[in-house]
Amino acid sequence: MISLPGSLLTTHRYVRDWADGLRAGALELDRDPDAIHRYLDLPAVRFLAGHEVPPGWERSSRDAGSGPAHGLATLERVLVSEELARGDAGMMLASPGPSMCGVLLGVLGSQEQRDWVYGRLAERPTWTCFALTEPERGSAIGEMTVTLTPAGDGSYVLDGQKRYVGNAARADIAAVFARVAGTERLGVTAVLVDTSDPGFRAEPLPTVGLRGVQLTHITLDSVRVPAGRVLGTHLPPTRRGMWSIVNVFNQLRPSVAAIALGIARAAHEYVAEHRQLLRGAERELFDELGRRIDAARQLTYRAALAVDARPSAGHLASAAKARACELAEDVTIQALGFFGPGARLDHPLLDKLARDARGVEFMEGTRTIQKLNLFQGLHTGKVGRR
Repeated sequence: MISLPGSLLTTHRYVRDWADGLRAGALELDRDPDAIHRYLDLPAVRFLAGHEVPPGWERSSRDAGSGPAHGLATLERVLVSEELARGDAGMMLASPGPSMCGVLLGVLGSQEQRDWVYGRLAERPTWTCFALTEPERGSAIGEMTVTLTPAGDGSYVLDGQKRYVGNAARADIAAVFARVAGTERLGVTAVLVDTSDPGFRAEPLPTVGLRGVQLTHITLDSVRVPAGRVLGTHLPPTRRGMWSIVNVFNQLRPSVAAIALGIARAAHEYVAEHRQLLRGAERELFDELGRRIDAARQLTYRAALAVDARPSAGHLASAAKARACELAEDVTIQALGFFGPGARLDHPLLDKLARDARGVEFMEGTRTIQKLNLFQGLHTGKVGRR
């Protein structure tokens, strides 16, 4: 069993108390994604936006955008993600702030680039987005077709399409992955784009789950990118491109697992609140689901600690993501079963949790991709078989 370090217990206490505020607006946001603008003053939303650091919360640095405290960045993101997703994953993911773009900046961004992004975030609630997935190709980096072409004056031109990008329709800053024109696989890099620049267009897509996030189709038509917005150029060649991108995904993956865990917990707690008299097989099923949630949390903690110790150690993170997403789908469907055939109509919040759980499966690589990554770790001996 892995217990939380004492330095993170304060973090855990704050975000746990904030989760109920997100729950209050969950169904409204599900109906109307623009409703997020009515919830910008919630403590959780202000925290995610980078505008809320509670008194007495010790941080490793007071600098804007310095990230989580105490040298356990991935574990802290896991704690925050699980608790706030228990409140509402849609509201959490729809909130303004650095989000996935902030993790990318932490690995690939120069100080000037971080100052530019976090300076804008400090002015007002500002959304960012993380554009990787492409139509017909998914998130396969080796098949990426969005291109970054040198313009001759030191700047670049960005062309192509991205799909299923959260918050892109409301974002001011986009982190976009592209292939440098004329290069092979190692030419993939990431750039920062001001979405108000000519040629950037974002169109929301209809979705079944996680509606508040407004998954979006992006068209990039000769978007100018200044040389200073290309990420990683200040790093040695061995720390650019694919190596750094893999490290970003390793840090993000445990947080996605934690979001799935939060959804599973919300459904489990909903049953406990609305079906207080459980007997026989129902009680056994309810208790078994609780044990599975606890076990998946331990795996997610282990994965986060492994990445914090060594950013390239992402195989356990794949195991955690695959396990947690499968669990979220199972728990939410089983939870609906506690309320009979009309559960989706009679319990709209539980229906939303089931739809959201399915959506998390497609975040940061599907279950099949995670299993392939885990198999590679087993095959190469990087992951133990016990």
